[in-house]
Amino acid sequence: MLCTRITNARIVTMDPARPLARELGVWRGRVVGLDEDVAGLTAHRTVDLDGAAVLPGFIDSHVHLAWAGLKASAPAVAPGARADDVLRAVAEAVTRVPAGGWADLGGFDRRTLDRPLTAADLDAVSDGRRVFLGDVSGHACLVNSAVLERLPAWAVHPGGFLVEEAMGAALQSRPAHSLEELAAAVGRAARACRAEGVTACAEAGIGGQMFGRGPIEAAAYQLAHESGRLPLRVQLMVSADALRPVGTAPEDTTSRALSLGLRTGFGGGALSLGALKVWADGGMMARTAALTSPYRGGGSGSGQLVGSPEALEATIVEGHLAGWQLAVHAIGDRAVDVALDALEKAQKLRPRPDARHRVEHAGLVRPDQLPRMAALGVTCVVQPGFLRHYGDDYAAVMGEEREVLDHGVGLVASSDRPVADGSPLRAVQFMVERTSLSGRPIGPDEAITVEEALRSYTTDAARACHWDSDAGSISPGKRADLVVLGDDPLRTEVSRIGDIEVVRTFLEGDDVL
Repeated sequence: MLCTRITNARIVTMDPARPLARELGVWRGRVVGLDEDVAGLTAHRTVDLDGAAVLPGFIDSHVHLAWAGLKASAPAVAPGARADDVLRAVAEAVTRVPAGGWADLGGFDRRTLDRPLTAADLDAVSDGRRVFLGDVSGHACLVNSAVLERLPAWAVHPGGFLVEEAMGAALQSRPAHSLEELAAAVGRAARACRAEGVTACAEAGIGGQMFGRGPIEAAAYQLAHESGRLPLRVQLMVSADALRPVGTAPEDTTSRALSLGLRTGFGGGALSLGALKVWADGGMMARTAALTSPYRGGGSGSGQLVGSPEALEATIVEGHLAGWQLAVHAIGDRAVDVALDALEKAQKLRPRPDARHRVEHAGLVRPDQLPRMAALGVTCVVQPGFLRHYGDDYAAVMGEEREVLDHGVGLVASSDRPVADGSPLRAVQFMVERTSLSGRPIGPDEAITVEEALRSYTTDAARACHWDSDAGSISPGKRADLVVLGDDPLRTEVSRIGDIEVVRTFLEGDDVL
């Protein structure tokens, strides 16, 4: 007997062995069979979908759930806000913060301002509170003098606009989020993912000094899971700077290990450790992504690496030797060079053909870097939503000749939520259309087919997360992680894909949140 029979559906399996089906059976969270495999079997529950489309649950391979959840519950500057609008938002937000407390606002974008803002401007409206305006890129912030006064001298910029490590120092000076606050934030973001058809995701870096939400992040995910607030599968990437020196035997492969406050019960099927996250450079919107030639327009330089090439290489090589999958944040082509050099050295020292190392973002990849990626088996984990929302800006600072290229190998899509829109379907539409929100073509030669785009969120994403034996396609033996859609993306007009309704989402055959 089956637990659940799903019938009268157009099932797009993403499995080349059987691309389409009309019926499937579920037993103990797994797909038992399709069509004739389950014909005649009784079931505890039958779900008639009246011809709706069913696809494998989407896998978002690069998200920030705690950050997304905290941002969703915090005040924010409106998109496109002018300077006076920002100051009014700050003045309102500080009224809800105790005297001497910390006011945290998101959505700040200095590129849209009609005049520059500084710490002094914030001082005039902060009423003695510490004010942190998070930049939309996630790689910069604007703070007031009350925050600057508590920072080490190296992190202080008189104007209050901080990037990368200096922003990290500001975040570290913030009063710590409670475990319950973080768990609630994770739950909010996870429910938003599930509503968009996402059944599994990779949290892109916990425990880090620069972007971390606190030293007990992993415990917050565990609490969210144990308290029933994690309605999807999560894989936690660990920030490389969370590793600490350890004494090991000479034959051991690593001299650094974790200190994340993990406890008994961590690491089950719904919550597990994934890749080691290494930040090699900054962000494109903050003009800190490391390029081999300057940003267009002058005054922005060519970005920066996070540490020296030698230090980055040492971290990547040691992580590889210790058995980690590497997820290297490298947006600019200079950072990609550093990542590929280090991965090539690591593979020569100890070949691991199925390591499935990843380059996160890969915003600017030169044609000459593609053969190296292919040879090393590197996967590019990209964010189509960046170009949909910010593609006009990318083109302005890089020039048309420096648009994001068609990577050609190991392409996986993700959202990087909350930096950009998290909807997989809107990302799929962009990957086919290659048009920004303003209507501007963004790298039209890099357009792919709808099927290829869907694979980047299903089968290819599963492989990038080492989940391919259990997820990514609707195949016998795999988890019954499914998304039911109001229309089939493969048969509807491309311009409508992003608006297709997500009717329901099944995790291991269960569609109850």
